[in-house]
Amino acid sequence: MPTTQRPHLAALLADDPALDTNVPNVARIYDYLLGGKDNWHADREAADALVRLLPDLRDAVRDNRAFLRRAVGAVAEQGINQFIDIGSGLPTRDNVHQVAQHVRPDARVMYVDHDSVVAAHARALLASDAVTGVLHADVRDIAFILDHPDVRALIDFERPIAVVMVALMHFLSEADDPAAIIDTLWQALPPGSVLIFTHACTDGLENDTVSAATRVYANSTAPITARSSREILALFGERWAWQEPGLIPVRDWRPEPDPIPVPPSKTSFVGGVAIPQCARARQAA
Repeated sequence: MPTTQRPHLAALLADDPALDTNVPNVARIYDYLLGGKDNWHADREAADALVRLLPDLRDAVRDNRAFLRRAVGAVAEQGINQFIDIGSGLPTRDNVHQVAQHVRPDARVMYVDHDSVVAAHARALLASDAVTGVLHADVRDIAFILDHPDVRALIDFERPIAVVMVALMHFLSEADDPAAIIDTLWQALPPGSVLIFTHACTDGLENDTVSAATRVYANSTAPITARSSREILALFGERWAWQEPGLIPVRDWRPEPDPIPVPPSKTSFVGGVAIPQCARARQAA
């Protein structure tokens, strides 16, 4: 999703019935926390409430975005040139196709988001891009996404694929069965594939703070489910392995040299690159 000549979301979607600027939207909250401009008063008000509860939230969000860039670059350097970014969110700098194509000019990327506004914005920006697609779909129906003809036309399931789920799964409740979604990926991905993953983490936070932040999201377009690192890891069971250095705070995942050391944020995302064990076994065979 290019950042040059970008139409503002308000101008692009002024007549879209799905655009409700009075309800905080999780994609626009994230955009505002990253310093973007595609957000409205309700989004900024919710984000500011979160920052009052979690003063280093903006640092944590930037760390999460930086992890995405590093992980996509690392996976592309390993030879993967196909990406499915589920829960892609609003365009910002260094999107998945831009990072991947910097390493692998032949990289193909399918962006997926359940928010019709996000999907429409992405389509408008990528209309002339033959190797990047956009699908309006919900991760809760992961089989629909993986089997969709638009996905199959762009992504070859006979070759390794990198699925991206960054800052997504904490918007799924236990009733949504996130472990089953991850298990469906385990069954569907071809040998050599990976899952680039992050999740908001409650480690080190007071219960009252977590509860208050959860209430802010309860009034948005997507409630959030708080999980500890142990609960997040449990979603994967024993069918997945993790590339070094594992599922850890995103700031510590293969960090780039920082000339000005910054204290670690108390608010954090954990992340890593997961490998489906069956794929590893078939590849070795």
